[in-house]
Amino acid sequence: MMIETALSRSLRLMFASGAALMLAQPAFAQDNAPIQRVEITGSAIKRIDAETAVPVTVVKMDDLKKEGITTIEQVMANLSVAQASQGTSQSVGSSTGGAAFADLRGIGQNKTLVLLNGRRLGNNAFDSSAPDLNMIPFAALERVEVLRDGASSLYGSDAVGGVINFITKKDYQGGTITLGADSPQHAGGSANNFNAGYGWGDLDKNGFNIFAVVDHQEQHRISGTQRDYNRRFFGGLSSSPYPANWSQGSNASGNPAAPDCTAGDNLVPGNATTCYMSTSPYVDYVPKSERTTGLIRGTFKINENHELGVELLSTQSKVQTAIAPVPYGNLYVNSTRTDGSANPYFPSAAGIDPTYMTEAGSLVDGLKPGYVVAKWRDLPNGSRRDENINKQNRLVVSLKGVVAGWDYEGAVTYNENKVRENLFGYSNGDIISAGVMNGIINPFGAQDAAGTALLNSAALNGNIMNAKGTNKGADLKFSREVGDWFSTGHQAGLAVGAQYEHQDFRMAANTDFAAKVVASTGIDPDTLNSGSRNVSAFFSELNVPVLKNLDVTAAVRYDKYSDFGHTANPKFSFNYRPTGDLLVRGSFSKGFRAPSLYDLYAGNAYTNGASTLNDPVNCPGGTAAPGKPANANCSQQFQVLTGGSTNLSPERSKNATFGVMWEPIKNLSVGADFWSIRLTNQIGTLTDSDVLAHPELFASHIIRNASGDLATDGSLCPNPLTCGYLDLRTQNLGDVNTNGIDLSANYRLRTKDYGSFTFSDNATWVHKYEYQNFAGDEMHQRVGVYSGDGPIFRWQNTLNVNWSKGKYGAGLTGHYKSGYQDYNGEDAEVADHRVASYTTWDTYGSYEAMQNLTLTAGVRNLFDRNPPLSYQTSNFQVGYDPRYTDPTGRTFYVRATYNF
Repeated sequence: MMIETALSRSLRLMFASGAALMLAQPAFAQDNAPIQRVEITGSAIKRIDAETAVPVTVVKMDDLKKEGITTIEQVMANLSVAQASQGTSQSVGSSTGGAAFADLRGIGQNKTLVLLNGRRLGNNAFDSSAPDLNMIPFAALERVEVLRDGASSLYGSDAVGGVINFITKKDYQGGTITLGADSPQHAGGSANNFNAGYGWGDLDKNGFNIFAVVDHQEQHRISGTQRDYNRRFFGGLSSSPYPANWSQGSNASGNPAAPDCTAGDNLVPGNATTCYMSTSPYVDYVPKSERTTGLIRGTFKINENHELGVELLSTQSKVQTAIAPVPYGNLYVNSTRTDGSANPYFPSAAGIDPTYMTEAGSLVDGLKPGYVVAKWRDLPNGSRRDENINKQNRLVVSLKGVVAGWDYEGAVTYNENKVRENLFGYSNGDIISAGVMNGIINPFGAQDAAGTALLNSAALNGNIMNAKGTNKGADLKFSREVGDWFSTGHQAGLAVGAQYEHQDFRMAANTDFAAKVVASTGIDPDTLNSGSRNVSAFFSELNVPVLKNLDVTAAVRYDKYSDFGHTANPKFSFNYRPTGDLLVRGSFSKGFRAPSLYDLYAGNAYTNGASTLNDPVNCPGGTAAPGKPANANCSQQFQVLTGGSTNLSPERSKNATFGVMWEPIKNLSVGADFWSIRLTNQIGTLTDSDVLAHPELFASHIIRNASGDLATDGSLCPNPLTCGYLDLRTQNLGDVNTNGIDLSANYRLRTKDYGSFTFSDNATWVHKYEYQNFAGDEMHQRVGVYSGDGPIFRWQNTLNVNWSKGKYGAGLTGHYKSGYQDYNGEDAEVADHRVASYTTWDTYGSYEAMQNLTLTAGVRNLFDRNPPLSYQTSNFQVGYDPRYTDPTGRTFYVRATYNF
């Protein structure tokens, strides 16, 4: 019979029962108790302990719930290895379907594999890059295992940055009901949650166990006016204000509110004759959301050697976001109405040429010589609102057991994700354009009755886009001990397996509605894109003890894709135990990520870029070139073309880790793991700011119209005479090279009179993160610098202190992100700005008020830390970066849990 060492047993107990943000539990004395084989994330071999050669972090959900955490997004924020998160806040103004994603190591959400009970979830249908974390049943989870190493040799595509395996409760008996509420100190952002679960049947005694849970969460919005971040500086500037700017080429320009620009809504002085509008007060900092998840899992013992499992997941998420009213950047204004009478709204200014006409203007029906062009925002029809309804259904039927000495497990799976996008507060561009041109709608001030009636008739609400993705698959694997090959007293282990998956994807616009709002959405009304493929794979893993204290493991996986070919990816690892309390481990592997169906087939769309920029040709250095109006070329959101491309190659990676775990004294464990990732052929998109900052490098991405201009209004596209744009469609960008160290320390102190204390500290230090914008480009540094998509934090740290005694419990958690050099754009005044470090503290207390009833109360962001100032322009929210910080502020929460 195998006898466990101190470190061996502590690791096994960690994986069997979970430990909040721990890499190891304290050591225990050796004993002779029989022990079971377990399987952990990152290996297909069942083994008698968890002493694997790969680094795995285990997050215990019960502890996180005490800290007031109720969403998977918040779980990811507790992981020091997660550099950034694509949360629901980033869905504001973008087409993500309201999804939230994980991103280990900062190399992209599409390179972190997300599993539920060891199997893939369906990817979000709107971008097909990764599963939506909002679809995971939070209340049903027991723990989360985070593999901090590449794992393509076992899991295939996407497992480049690591693997996050969400594991639900098993053999659960009894019931539980939880009610909770969050109340921020500042306006907006309150939240409510409810979940209930029940399990019945003892698998050993009754031969079955059925567990069901329902989880409902509501998050209320925080608008831009409810936080003062938008007053730190005037961000989100638009040259389409209310009242409108107007111009006639280089002849004349103006705005009724200029030059002071105090008579309109959220106006900022532009040049001497025009105004800008700050759009940030209209933007949601935290969108309104509502989610309901249901999970039922049944396990049935066929006999002593075989178990049947059935798991059904159904989730619906609704996310509603708000941004500024519809901008119109190219409204023609005639000096006379259709009946020949004077247009009462036509501007009167020196320099207007009554014979003025351009080549583009001559193509517009009804446009008369002497016209001007207005840039206006449709405030009368209110803010634009986007509603994404995301539905996920998943069915898994599995069978596992033992046959002929082999442990086996197989399953058939079906994943379906649907996203429906609805728009509110939009307007019919054709009606608006005709009304302004013919003097019915006044873009420069108040409306009369006719103008109001026409604006009301132009208001539009409706469904614009629908997407559906499905994954159908089957998997089967076997593992067993295959002998003590080197007389070490330890058995070698072998696993073999196969998988098959069919993927398909379809995205379609609501043609009639999309045609009416194309000027403000840029979505092609004829969008109808679809794709499908088959993926088959075979893998094998062999673990061999070559010495009593040295194991080596080799694994390889072969994947064949029906649409781009095949690939084989190996992995080699070792773990060495020179003493019972010291473990040394390391690994090397190759990985890949196939282009997703969305990467390949996403529909083309013209839309305004996220950044406010100067045209390097028509507005060099922020000064308009001769003959080029400033309000069309300087500080503009230019049109960009986004979409997929079939001309993509797979991403490939090389991963390496080397680490130690040590228990120097009883109840104390410390660990350090070096990691390195080299990624080639990275799939992504250029940014509008990068393209215009380096026009000599990206000349092929700058497509000008017949007049040599870039368009600022979607109504001008895709007509090549009027549509100038930046081509930001998906492409292979080049290489990424990053490395660093994960550090951990855990200590448990038990006292007779004062209860038990646990201390844990998990940190990630990034030494290097270099990337290329395209193959052959110079390496750009991101550690501590806002570059490309954002910064990579040099240090991230999570510190936990917990105490329990009898019916009482309390805890304190600290979160730290180091500062970085900010995005500086073209503003010399902020050229040296550095974003401050970001530290928040959370605390809680719990009390078992009566039998089976536990009350928990706490405060998140105890010291009400504001997000540090950032001048980033990659998100619609301004004054801070919503990808790394939380605008909610100090938040009080209460939870009541009743078990029965």
